Amino acid sequence: MNHTREVEVVVIGAGQAGLAAAHHLRRTGFEPERDFVALDHSPRPGGAWQFRWPSLTYGKVHGMHALPGMELTGADPARPSAEVIGEYFAAYEETFDLRVRRPVDVRAVREGTGGRLLVETSDGAWSTRALINATGTWDRPFWPRYPGQETFRGRQLHTARYAGPEEFAGQRVVVVGGGASGTQHLLELAPYAAATTWVTRRPPVFREGPFDENAGRAAVALVEERVRRGLPPKSVVSVTGLPLNDAIRAGLESGVLDRLPMFDRITEEGVEWADGRRVAADVILWATGFRPVIDHLAPLRLREAGGGIRVEGTRAVADPRVHLVGYGPSASTIGANRAGRAAVRDIRRLLAEQEPVAA
Repeated sequence: MNHTREVEVVVIGAGQAGLAAAHHLRRTGFEPERDFVALDHSPRPGGAWQFRWPSLTYGKVHGMHALPGMELTGADPARPSAEVIGEYFAAYEETFDLRVRRPVDVRAVREGTGGRLLVETSDGAWSTRALINATGTWDRPFWPRYPGQETFRGRQLHTARYAGPEEFAGQRVVVVGGGASGTQHLLELAPYAAATTWVTRRPPVFREGPFDENAGRAAVALVEERVRRGLPPKSVVSVTGLPLNDAIRAGLESGVLDRLPMFDRITEEGVEWADGRRVAADVILWATGFRPVIDHLAPLRLREAGGGIRVEGTRAVADPRVHLVGYGPSASTIGANRAGRAAVRDIRRLLAEQEPVAA
């Protein structure tokens, strides 16, 4: 029989941000299963990385920072990142005895009794004094809508379902999106596809030179300003630009990364622009990013008029019991580590100020 269990903190999600938060809880004296519980809906360790396409090898991963307290060493850059990082996360969970429960789907978080939050899941309910939400974005791919989209006779798919370039052999592929995934897809597809076309809403910005700590802070500050105002967060890469590495330079020189402005409509046979230009296509690949997975928090009414959750640091302004890590400015791997530590620090302060109240 399902029953409501009580803990001090519930962590939702066991990707980079969730594991970092669980580690800092453990390190500061919280006992897993007694004081906190980490819930993850994925079938195995690895967060969103476990779902990445096989051709995204570890050597192609940009800016993967180690989890706190345990470095990732000796990884073969030729191995799929899903395997390398999945094994690393599994070892991390075991080393620090985090006891992640999976697969557990969190259906809703709502007001409970005695000042607690009630977390309703596929594995029963949890009553908690604080919540760390680390659900990321992978499960909410963003699909833009364009006139005629439903008439297209070819295949449409999102980055979330991309499995590698081989399946597009001999096909004409339109790749939509100016981020890292879009450029990676194009560079991989070019040797296989009959033709590739790259379209983006805005001209891509390529960044030369090292991305140092000062540049990182400036980029994060721009994203942070949006969540402070209660606006939906943008990705960090949207303000940092794309690194101009050797692969990107080769793509620009060869014409693979010859970008076109966004088309105006989709037809049965492809895409077209208002000026009459047309491109025939067999596949439209939407590399258009993801949105935060926060619908389960809807009963708490945290969203602002702008559509996002207003956050100060990691704390939801509308409810100090709720912390969002891996959200907005902490969506990068290094940002997730720092956010996990900050969230635990604030939660410890919150719990110290309150006498525990029985549910």
